[in-house]
Amino acid sequence: MSDSLLPFAIVILASFFQGTFGLGMKRVAPLAWEAWWLIYAAVGMLIFPFLWAGVTVPSLGGAIAGADRAAVALGALFGFLWGVGGILFGLSVSYVGISLTYGIVMGLAGAVGSLVPFVRDAGWNSSAAPYVLLGVGAMVLGVVVVAWAGWRRDRTSQVQGIAKGSRFTVGLLIAVLSGTLSALLNVGFSFALPVARAAESAGANARNSSLAAWVVVLGGAFLMNAAYCAFLLFRNRTWCTPAASGSSWSAAGWAVLTGLLWFAALGVYGQGAALMGAMGPVIGWPMLLGLALIVSNLWAIRSGEWQGAAGPMRLMFAGIAILIAACAVLGYSNSRQGA
Repeated sequence: MSDSLLPFAIVILASFFQGTFGLGMKRVAPLAWEAWWLIYAAVGMLIFPFLWAGVTVPSLGGAIAGADRAAVALGALFGFLWGVGGILFGLSVSYVGISLTYGIVMGLAGAVGSLVPFVRDAGWNSSAAPYVLLGVGAMVLGVVVVAWAGWRRDRTSQVQGIAKGSRFTVGLLIAVLSGTLSALLNVGFSFALPVARAAESAGANARNSSLAAWVVVLGGAFLMNAAYCAFLLFRNRTWCTPAASGSSWSAAGWAVLTGLLWFAALGVYGQGAALMGAMGPVIGWPMLLGLALIVSNLWAIRSGEWQGAAGPMRLMFAGIAILIAACAVLGYSNSRQGA
C-alpha cells in the first residue's frame, strides 16, 4: 500500500470500531445505567488510553509535563466539555435507536469538529477552503436526510424499543445537543497536538505520538463522566446491583468491551490523522464519523431497527450516499492544501 493511501486505510479501520462500539449500550441491564457507564468510561477514557500510550510513548509523563501548559489545559477542558455530549449520546440511543443517534451525532460532530480546527489552523484563505466547506455542507445534508428517514421510520414502523411522539422529539433534541458537544473531542485533540509533538521529540514515532494528546483530552473527559456517574450512584443508591444469574457480570463485560472498542477507534484515528499532516484533524475526523455511520446502520439493520420500514430505509441509504460523497470531497481537499 502506498504511503498516500495508508492514512485513509487507517481511518477506515478506525471507523469500523467507531461504528460498532455503540452496540454495547443496549446491554446495560441489570446494571444501573450510571454503574455501567462508569465502567465504560474508566476503561475507554482512562485505563486503555494510558496503557496504550504508556507502552508506545517513551517518557509519557515527561512529554505531557514538557508540553505547552495552555495546550494541555485547553485539551483537557474541551475533553471535559465533550463529556457532556458523550453522556447525552448514551441517553439518545435509548430514545431513538442506534442508527438515528449515529446519523445526527456523527454528522454534526464531524462538521463542527472539522471546521473549528480548519479555521484556527488553515483559515478561509486556504486553497482547500472551498472543498472543505463543500464537504462539510454535504455532511450536514446527509445528517438531515438520515434524521428525516428516522422520523419517517418512527411514524410507520412497529419496531420495539424506539420512543414515540413527544419522547421521540426529546430524543432528537438530545442527539442534536450531543452532536454539537461531541465535536469538542476533535477540537480538544487539535489543541493538544503540541503534546503529541513533545512526545515525538521524546522518541515516539509520528503515529504513536498522537496517543499522548489523547491521554490529556480524555483525562478531562473522564473527570466529567466519573463525576456525573458518581452523583447518580450516590443519589440513586445504585452502587450495588443485585446479581441475576450472572447477568450483572455479562453487562459489566459489555461495558468493558464498549470502552475498548471506543478508544480503539480514537487511537487508530489519531495515528491516521498524524500521517495526514497538518490537515489530519480537519480531514480525518469527518471521514471517521461519516464512515462509522455506514457501519452503525449495517448493525442497526441486522438488529431489526428498520424492520417494516422499507421506504424510510431507502431514504436512509440516500443519506448515507451523501455522506460517502462528503467524505470523498473532504479527502480531495487534503490534496488541495497548499496548492
